[in-house]
Amino acid sequence: QVQLVESGGGLVQPGGSLRLSCAASRSIFGFYVMGWFRQAPGKQRELVASITEIGNTNYADSVKGRFTISRDNARNTVYLQMNSLTPEDTAVYYCNAKHTLTGLDIWGQGTQVTVSS
Repeated sequence: QVQLVESGGGLVQPGGSLRLSCAASRSIFGFYVMGWFRQAPGKQRELVASITEIGNTNYADSVKGRFTISRDNARNTVYLQMNSLTPEDTAVYYCNAKHTLTGLDIWGQGTQVTVSS
C-alpha cells in the first residue's frame, strides 16, 4: 500500500508563505492524480489543487493566483506553494493520490496550517 506523508505546515502571519510537501513511499506518479485538500473546523473537506501525471493543474477559485501545485517525479514528491495567506486558509491540509483507472483514493495524515497574527 502506498503511503503519503505531508510536511511543512505551521503558524504563519497573514500575507506570509508556506510550502507543503507530500512524499510518497514509492513511485506512483504514472498512475495517480495528486491533489491537496483542506478541511477547516466545522466545514467539509475541499479540493485546493490537483496535478495530473503530465502536469495539468487545477485550482479552487479561492486560491488561484496565490497557490501553486507542482511535482518532482524523481523524488516522488508533490508540493503546494502557498503565498499571500489569509486567516481563511487556516485548515488541516491533506495530500491525496487518486488512481486514474480504479478511482482508489489514498490520503496522508494531514498537516495543520494556521494563519494568524
